[in-house]
Amino acid sequence: MSPSITDVSGVLVGHAQDGAALTGCTVVLAPEGAVGAVDVRGGAPGTRETDLLAPVATVDMVHAVALCGGSAFGLAAATGVVQWLSEQGIGFPTGVRPVPIVPAAVIFDLAIGDADRFPDAAMGYAACSAAGASVSEGCVGAGIGATVGKIRGMQYAMKSGVGTWSERLVDGVVVGALAVCNAFGDVYDERSGRLLAGARADDGSFVDAMALLRGAGPALLWSAASEGQNTTLAVIATDARLTKAEATKVAQMAQDALARTIRPVHTPFDGDTVFVLATGRRASPGVLPLGAIAAEVLARAIERSVTQAWSLGGVPGMRRDAGGERREG
Repeated sequence: MSPSITDVSGVLVGHAQDGAALTGCTVVLAPEGAVGAVDVRGGAPGTRETDLLAPVATVDMVHAVALCGGSAFGLAAATGVVQWLSEQGIGFPTGVRPVPIVPAAVIFDLAIGDADRFPDAAMGYAACSAAGASVSEGCVGAGIGATVGKIRGMQYAMKSGVGTWSERLVDGVVVGALAVCNAFGDVYDERSGRLLAGARADDGSFVDAMALLRGAGPALLWSAASEGQNTTLAVIATDARLTKAEATKVAQMAQDALARTIRPVHTPFDGDTVFVLATGRRASPGVLPLGAIAAEVLARAIERSVTQAWSLGGVPGMRRDAGGERREG
């Protein structure tokens, strides 16, 4: 098995999706609690409970992060995650009953599949019920409706999905990442600079989004961008012990992965959001190495979000079956 975010002890991942509507939900569970943080840089985010993650906020532990399709409608899936956790007796102690803390964020996938169906509480509950240590990648969960390279509109985009990766440091600390890439921009291999997935020309070849930005008029760009709103969502997990302020800095540093792999990024049409979960089972090697390696690990997860995605809903993907043909999910 490839490295994944669940290599961090105490972290589980579950997916649920509607294969006909091409929308879904991915839940990263930390049932024993984790210090949470977030960094939001896109201009069009859709989120829930992110204010609780500020270093000055009272709550210092979260129990899950829900990543959902369906735009603002999809935030309803987090209610199902709360319900599932509550049934397990998991939550922030209030003196009355435990209250699960579940930050959430959404991608806009309404331009593919059925725009009238989106993740709901039942889907969030199902994702929790399916959670385990094995993480499926590609067109699953919140990534089933993800696409990238939309500067020319959805008809020239490519399929993306869920990707994950992890790295173990010399002291045994593990840093993992899970990404749902639904970017306006194109996705590149950070190390080689090779364009992996992005906007296509009429003949199916790649076009350079940055070149189009330099030459296209604002009306054309606005038309293409508004046709499919965008966002890259990510969760960084580590078993290192961090304060909320330290976890926030790791989230900020991890955002560099988006700038290394997606061009353009953090646009007015993206809601780019990176969460951090720190389970605190090991001593921290320090924010500097953790943040720097988190960016490296997240870059690999973003790359895998496109290399592991197959053609679906009429949108071509990179992943091919054993015979070399593009797979249609």
